[in-house]
Amino acid sequence: MQITFLGTSSGVPTRSRNVSSVALRLPQRAELWLFDCGEGTQHQILRSDLKISQLSRIFITHLHGDHIFGLMGLLASCGLAGNVERVDIYGPAGLNEYLQGASRYSHTHFSYPIKVHTVQPGVIYEDEEFTVTCGMLHHRITAFGYRVMEKNRSGRFDVEQAKALQIPSGPIYGKLKRGETVKLEDGRIINGKELCGPTEIGRKFAYCTDTVYCDGAVKLAEDADVLIHEATFAHQDAEMAFQRLHSTSTMAAQTAYVAGVNQLIMTHFSPRYTPGNDIELKDLLKEARAIFPNTIMAHDFMVYDIPRRREKGSGDPD
Repeated sequence: MQITFLGTSSGVPTRSRNVSSVALRLPQRAELWLFDCGEGTQHQILRSDLKISQLSRIFITHLHGDHIFGLMGLLASCGLAGNVERVDIYGPAGLNEYLQGASRYSHTHFSYPIKVHTVQPGVIYEDEEFTVTCGMLHHRITAFGYRVMEKNRSGRFDVEQAKALQIPSGPIYGKLKRGETVKLEDGRIINGKELCGPTEIGRKFAYCTDTVYCDGAVKLAEDADVLIHEATFAHQDAEMAFQRLHSTSTMAAQTAYVAGVNQLIMTHFSPRYTPGNDIELKDLLKEARAIFPNTIMAHDFMVYDIPRRREKGSGDPD
């Protein structure tokens, strides 16, 4: 699981930061999932190492322009390129009507299937590898945060050891790979877990923007390997954050601390904190790290690989 930041500014783009969009690349299945799609997102993808042809799912937090104005253009380009098989889009009520209206008035017809899913808190997608849930955030309009959970995987099966034990290959190997206990024809009982390496713990990724500090964000971020959280304002501008229902750097850090996450990545920064101003982005980072030390700041085209954790007690050094 690899994260690429395509836009890290709030409200409007700047010379160095585009508006909101984050890509989650799943190399094991050659898929690309997108979280929000501000204006210019398709240009950002073209400037990155990502492949639009792998785009399969888009998750929209809310219907403010800096999170959706790039959606129609991206979808239209995917159709013209002809290399996208299907796109499922998840978001709040009104998203489908927005896309239908834009398609109708621009006379855009897609050459591939698009399915819009109106989300409600809870599980919104699940397959054999991943579960995606969403939860309510606290913003000026209906807004959702998302949580992607990778399912645990059995450790690597030791084929050579199985052969040394003279276990016949075939369906039995499949059961042993899943950690099951099997009885052989000669009466021996084999515990599959003893032939497998440490269980690979599924990674957890949470995306929370736009929101002021709220319990919903904490719940989505609980025990996450990575939390991407907006930090529009500095702590000094907390009153403005409460008025506009956005987060400060300290609110993002508090969410990460209470949720027990491993890594906090802040994004969605107000352009008011550009270099040379009284408060700069480095000050927001300092504020956040005072509460949650394991904090970094996102910038456009930053790539972050979510590390995999192994089952505790596996004997690994870490």
